Amino acid sequence: MQNFWSFIWIVVWCFVFFAYLMVLFQILGDLFRDHQLAGIWKGVWILVLIFIPFLGALIYLIARGRGMSERQVAAVRQAQSETNAYIKQVAGTDGGASPAEHIADAKALLDNGTITQAEFEQLKAKALA
Repeated sequence: MQNFWSFIWIVVWCFVFFAYLMVLFQILGDLFRDHQLAGIWKGVWILVLIFIPFLGALIYLIARGRGMSERQVAAVRQAQSETNAYIKQVAGTDGGASPAEHIADAKALLDNGTITQAEFEQLKAKALA
């Protein structure tokens, strides 16, 4: 029975340590993502996280938690917009092509023999819809 509870405590402490590491890396990422915070304050926060880790992380989350989430949301939005711009660039279209352009592209495919007349008619109907 003693070994069972020892194992349970080891699992619990491993979970707590892993959770702390996740929070620590989120905090460090936020520190370096924040362009408004001066470098000296970033250094102070890192020293606090090194010398009083759990208390420092808790204070950081309380003091800067709202800004942390806002910076994370802004970073995700920027990454999404960059991804969308890249997809549009690679696709070669801006997504706002006119029906005439779609029909002209389909006609070029028909003339090259890439698609059949029936497929051309489907693409034409889709472009005009």
